[in-house]
Amino acid sequence: MKIVIGSDHAGYELKELVKNYLTNKGISVNDLGCNSQERCDYPDFAHAVANVIENKEADFGILVCGSGNGITMTANKHKDIRAALCWNAEVAALAREHGDANILSLPARFIVDKTAIDCVETFLSSTFEGGRHSERISKINKE
Repeated sequence: MKIVIGSDHAGYELKELVKNYLTNKGISVNDLGCNSQERCDYPDFAHAVANVIENKEADFGILVCGSGNGITMTANKHKDIRAALCWNAEVAALAREHGDANILSLPARFIVDKTAIDCVETFLSSTFEGGRHSERISKINKE
């Protein structure tokens, strides 16, 4: 499994925690930044991660910013990207099972480390159910 990950300055510490957790499990992680807590702009990292997923160069993306909102909204501007803002494992499971999400977004200022890891584990281990959900997913992209 290949994961691409990115964050802004507010999400930097949590991104590093998640990256180290995944790396220690033997999962390939491509970190696109940011690389410190120095102020930066979340769209730069959201677009970078979304581009990798769009180009099918990784299986899933993970994005982290303070609230999770800005980075998620930015990623979702890309065609066929379904970034889901998750704050617990149940929401992460539903994002994959019903929404076929391909990017997990985490709200660094509103989630504790253990819950973030639970979200990551659940997101990566859940699968899209298809069926009636496929019809809904097909209606997301507006041509």
